Amino acid sequence: MKRALALLALSLALGGCPSYDRTARLTQQDGYVPTDVFARYGKEQAQAMALAREYGYALKGAGESVEGRIRAADSAMAYAKRLPDVVTVTPDTLATRLTISFRSGWRTMVVPIEDGKRGSETPNLPAGAGAPAKS
Repeated sequence: MKRALALLALSLALGGCPSYDRTARLTQQDGYVPTDVFARYGKEQAQAMALAREYGYALKGAGESVEGRIRAADSAMAYAKRLPDVVTVTPDTLATRLTISFRSGWRTMVVPIEDGKRGSETPNLPAGAGAPAKS
């Protein structure tokens, strides 16, 4: 009886441990304004969504390792250099999100968006912006 209670207590304790894989929770877009709708709010919003889509596209083929996430962040930052209003892009330490600064002074943070579209397919992008990043 004591063993059964000990096993039950152990299984309850282990079941309460959090998962450290936050990527799936970050990339899920349920409950947010749809990407194409948000991109229509303005040209900077469109550029942020295009960058998030390219980040998601690069992350899809990068694997689960930290090195893969860093390569995906580097690819997204290379894409950001093609966007006219982006001044700086900084990844966080685990390469799960990017902080973007625009010429207007607006700063925002994006997470990878894996909706099956590339950044160049984002509506409302300025002319000449959105050339696909090299994978």
